[in-house]
Amino acid sequence: MDKLIIAGKIFKSRLILGTGKFSSNKIMSEAIVRSNCEMVTTALKRINIEENESDDMLQHINREKIQLLPNTSGVRTAKEAIFAAQIAAEALQTKWIKLEIHPDPKYLLPDPIETFEATKELVKLGFVVLPYCSADPVLCKRLEEVGAAAVMPLGAAIGTNKGLKTKDMLEIILTQSNIPVIIDAGIGSPSQAAEAMEIGASAVMVNTAIAIAEKPVEMACAFAKAIEAGREAFESGLAIQTNFANATSPLTSFLD
Repeated sequence: MDKLIIAGKIFKSRLILGTGKFSSNKIMSEAIVRSNCEMVTTALKRINIEENESDDMLQHINREKIQLLPNTSGVRTAKEAIFAAQIAAEALQTKWIKLEIHPDPKYLLPDPIETFEATKELVKLGFVVLPYCSADPVLCKRLEEVGAAAVMPLGAAIGTNKGLKTKDMLEIILTQSNIPVIIDAGIGSPSQAAEAMEIGASAVMVNTAIAIAEKPVEMACAFAKAIEAGREAFESGLAIQTNFANATSPLTSFLD
């Protein structure tokens, strides 16, 4: 199975794990291990950057094995996002950033104009930018053109667990993109994650579906298996769909 490559860095796992909503840092840490993921994202506001507290979430992430992807969740403009990214780079010693700009608190939909402007400026500042965006093929192509390391279009609204509601647009994005396409938001079950991989996604980002499951650690393991199976199916070449029956057994003309 081929590897995921983002900004020249190789990842064996195609699962990116969010760190919010877990009942404890301990369970979050165990879920990260069982998921076999190699990248996790967290909002900068959740990280204690002033005190080295024993239960600070960073103490539960092995950064020698895990790429930390701080995100700008909570900002409303490109200017605020750039400022947040610069704080993250200074505090966490990484220029990888998941760009999130969603000013509407009800639906948390990403602002396409502010996202584009922030991506353009952050790339100039040397950041590895992974913008979260709507499943808009034109926008995703424009983000690629200004230097995004990957694009992260949504499958459905954040936290809804509704799956690939934007599948038709995602398929166009996947066909056109020359950079990794990570389906982010809305994936609520391992089967939905497998579907995302089957249509050619480079990776998927999952948080709510794992964090609020009855058994988050076991669910993280289930997602890891589903993503691996979905990717293998994509690489193997899925059978073409047809509107007509096609016999799987030998012809039975001898009965005529």
